[in-house]
Parts: sequence; structure tokens; C-alpha cells
Amino acid sequence: MTETPVPKLIYELATPTIISMLVASLYNLVTTFYVGQIDTQSTAAVGISFSVMAIIQALGFFFGHGAGNYVSRQLGKRDEEGAQRMAATGFFTTVVCGIVVMIAGELFLTPLCHLLGSTPTIQPYIEKYLSILLFSAPIMAASFFLNNLLRYQGNARYAMVGIVCGAVLNILIAPVFIFVMGWGIAGAAWATVLCESVSLLVLWIMTTRRGIVPISVKNITLKGAYFREICRGGLPSLARQGLASVAILLLNLSASVYGDDAIAGMSIVTRVIHFIYAFFLGFCQGYQPLCGFNYGAGKYTRVLDAFWFCVKVGTSGLILCSAFGVWFAEDIVRLFRDAPDVVEVGKAALTYQFLVYPLNIFMTMSSMTLQTIGKARPAVVLASARQGVFFIPAILLLPRVCGLVGVEIALPVADVFSFILAILLIKGTLKGLAAFGRQEHLR
Repeated sequence: MTETPVPKLIYELATPTIISMLVASLYNLVTTFYVGQIDTQSTAAVGISFSVMAIIQALGFFFGHGAGNYVSRQLGKRDEEGAQRMAATGFFTTVVCGIVVMIAGELFLTPLCHLLGSTPTIQPYIEKYLSILLFSAPIMAASFFLNNLLRYQGNARYAMVGIVCGAVLNILIAPVFIFVMGWGIAGAAWATVLCESVSLLVLWIMTTRRGIVPISVKNITLKGAYFREICRGGLPSLARQGLASVAILLLNLSASVYGDDAIAGMSIVTRVIHFIYAFFLGFCQGYQPLCGFNYGAGKYTRVLDAFWFCVKVGTSGLILCSAFGVWFAEDIVRLFRDAPDVVEVGKAALTYQFLVYPLNIFMTMSSMTLQTIGKARPAVVLASARQGVFFIPAILLLPRVCGLVGVEIALPVADVFSFILAILLIKGTLKGLAAFGRQEHLR
């Protein structure tokens, strides 16, 4: 972690994470494709429910990143006991919170569906889908926790195995449940529950048998100091993922004014964008354990070198993908739902998004750096910017002025303002790392 050349180490750490992210996103994309073969209402229902999945994922990321950041720094300081206590505390708290979400969701299922932006024609589909999907809440949250914990230990390959096993299984069995068994949208939900359970089992085996920091009940430590550390390291992720849920909710509510086709079109765009970004997010996540280890070890020059390496490589790659996406936007949407109104909405929204999408790499790297080195406040602000501070006003105001176009451009507008904010927030930290790096060389 502290000696291997930065580019080589980034690629080694990022490759399994990229595979994990791509396969997990592919499973979401394939589910959308399968459900899209049923009808527009099923496509829209899966898209609307994505905000609930974002909440569940937010729990896993909150505890996983919060505990993982601390574990990474403690391993850099050779404090294995502290790392083990944090890992156990974070995992079991994640499971408890997941159970609470599951129970609350089942008790208030109908009002929850209305809140998510369901129309009367979509309501039966989303209730059927969510009533099953919510059973996976504690399982999914725990899986995301273990995945992140393994990554922060530098065991990204083991994390990859757990995610890939479940995702590949889902891709294989979802069409069986949906079409062969004749379960329709309920089959898609049951496939998700089963495959998340498989992922959790594999990740647990990897953590207990292969991880540097095994999890044990005896290491659970319910002390304020540990939860404060989880909040410091995890709040940016909670803000980012939690606001993503709010953003999807508001996006669906705004699109619902224009009918089921608009909701379906925006749902397809959301999944496609998420899939493409998964590759680059996985690449950037290869930076986090390197950042944590080296920052904890006082090797600030390596942190700075790794930051700029990831920004340059990630931005270049995303520019190429965006150019391809703009050119083939209509074909991409038509692949999932070949309905004229759905394609029209999806094509426009996808084009607008790709035009500004390369800006996301710098924003992501800035947020990850602030989060990993323990600068919680600016990290939370930046993590909240894209999906909250800028997107929420945009999605509430732009449709009033521009109609459906306002729905389609809301997130791209938020991206531009978030990029400017990232420059302002990370500038001082980068200068500080450079100064510490010079002192490091003098020693």
C-alpha cells in the first residue's frame, strides 16, 4: 500500500472493484430490460422502486464507508484491535437498521408507493414488487457493508467475488422467475431477494476466512467514540445515497405529470447512466484504500499523485463514453422499451446528461478524498450537492419554466454547479497535501 507505484496499485485495487460495480449495475440494467418486455407500467414500477433500493444501499454505504475509513486508517497505524472492534460494531448495527427499514416499509407500503410518485395505473405493480423487495433490506445493507469493509482492507478481489456471484445468479434466474414461472414483476423481486442472500453468504465467508479484519460478536463495542467515527466517515456516503433516493423520488413525481411513458423513459436513463458510471466509480474506489493507508502513514505525496492520476484517467475515459452515448442515445433507449413516447423522453434526457457527465470524475474524487482523510463537513456538503443542494431546486423549478425539458435537464444543471463547488472545496486540501508532501521529502 505504501511502496507499490501509484498507477500499478490503483489498477490492482480498482480492477476487481470495477468488475464488482459493473456486474452489480448490469444486473440492475438487465432487470430493467427483462421487465421492459412485460409492459410500460412494470418498467416504471421498477424505476420508481429504485429510490427505496437507494435508501437501503445508503445504509450499507454509511456504515461500510464510515467503519471502512476508520479500519483503513487503523491498519495503517498497525492498530488491529481497534479495526476489529469497529468492523464488528458497524456490521451488526447495519443489520439492525436494515430490519427497521424492512418492517417500516411493509407496514406503510401503500402510502410509501404514493410518496414515491406512483400513478394509479402503476400502483398495483409497484406494491407487488416492493412488498417482496423489502425482505432483502437487512440482507442488502449488510452485503454493501461487507463489500466496502473488504475494499478498505485492500481485499477488493474478495469483495468482487461476493458481488459478482449474486449479480450473475440474478441475471440467470430473473428471466426464469419472470417468464418461465410466469411470476412477472414479482419474479424480478424474488430473484433480487434470493441473489442478495447469496451475495451476503459469500461476502461473510470471505470476511471471516480471508479478511484481514474478521468480524466477531465479542468485538461489538457500543461506545460513542466508534459511532462518531462512523458518522465522520460515513455521513458523506449517507448524504450522497440518501439524497439520491430523494432525487429519484422527485424525478418520478415531476415525470408523473407527463404520464407513465415519461416515468419509464427517465427510469431507463437513470439505469443506463448508473451502469456507465459504475465502471469509473469502481476505478475511483481503487483510490480509497490507498488514500486511507497512505494518509494514515503520513505519505501525503502518494495521496496527491493518486488523486490526479485518477482524475486524468477517469475524465478521459468518460469523455469517450459520453461521445458514444450522445451519438447512439436513441438506440440505447429503444433497446429497453421500443415505445415512441418512452424513446423520445429517454433520448433527450440521455443526451443532456452525457454532455456534462465527464465533470463527475473530479467531483467524485474530491468527495472521496475529503471523506477518506476524515474531513467530514466539506465531504458531506460536496456529497449533498449533486443530488440535493442543486438538484432539488432544479427539479422543483425547471419543470415549471421548461415543462418536460425541465425534468430532462435538472440533473445536468446540478452537475455543472456541483463541479464548481468541488473546485472550491478541494482546493485548500490539495494545497495542504502538497505542503505536507514537501515537508515529508525534507525529512
